[in-house]
Amino acid sequence: MPISVGDKLPNATFRVSTEDGPVPKTTDEVFKGKKVVLFAVPGAFTPTCHKNHLPGYVHEADAIKAKGVDTIAVVSVNDPFVMGAWEKASGADGKITFLADADASFSAALDLTFDGSAAGLGLRSKRYSMVVEDGVVKSLNVEDVPSKADVSSAATMLKQL
Repeated sequence: MPISVGDKLPNATFRVSTEDGPVPKTTDEVFKGKKVVLFAVPGAFTPTCHKNHLPGYVHEADAIKAKGVDTIAVVSVNDPFVMGAWEKASGADGKITFLADADASFSAALDLTFDGSAAGLGLRSKRYSMVVEDGVVKSLNVEDVPSKADVSSAATMLKQL
């Protein structure tokens, strides 16, 4: 059963790209004692993710943080090198934390995956956004198809905060 409002996030370890290479970052490091807006995309640099979903969060980062949000993070089933390159290419450096869920273990633990093999993508995260306070899901917005970024958009998130 997919994660829902009121549930605690499962323990997971992401990888984050740094100048010294990828480093592990646990769910506790990202979420413990913080209010976090987390959004997930099926893949870095994919059309909807790169041209629609991420840019909204980059553009609205200051407004979102002004609502009491400590961190904005994006997670994708990509390796940390791809996520690091996407962070730099998108102008999100310093605004959004890019979390690599390379083996889809976090996405699978949330039960928010889909099989994108028909499009050559393999197992991927569904597109969603959530507000997480101290590791507990306070709101959750899951898109009905991967090519849409409406209910999980930065504009929708701002209205919910």
